Amino acid sequence: MQKSLKSAEYTRLIEALVAVRHASGVRQQALAKKLGRPQSFVAKYEGGERRIDVVEFIAIARALDADPVKLFRDFVAGKPAKIGLKRADA
Repeated sequence: MQKSLKSAEYTRLIEALVAVRHASGVRQQALAKKLGRPQSFVAKYEGGERRIDVVEFIAIARALDADPVKLFRDFVAGKPAKIGLKRADA
């Protein structure tokens, strides 16, 4: 079995998070600050050097004002990366 860090599925998950960050107009440094982590944390998981767990996925999505459940649901359904930002009236 292929290691999940190098799998196409894991790459797709990270691409979804990167797409949300770009759509939000948030730089890696700003996201890292919201997470209380160094910028290298964001650079490493986005670059495929570091694996994130479910708790980190949720924290990242929330720091980007995205709905982590919708983001994950779209991922599981095989949908392409969408913004998944929370609506102000939701």
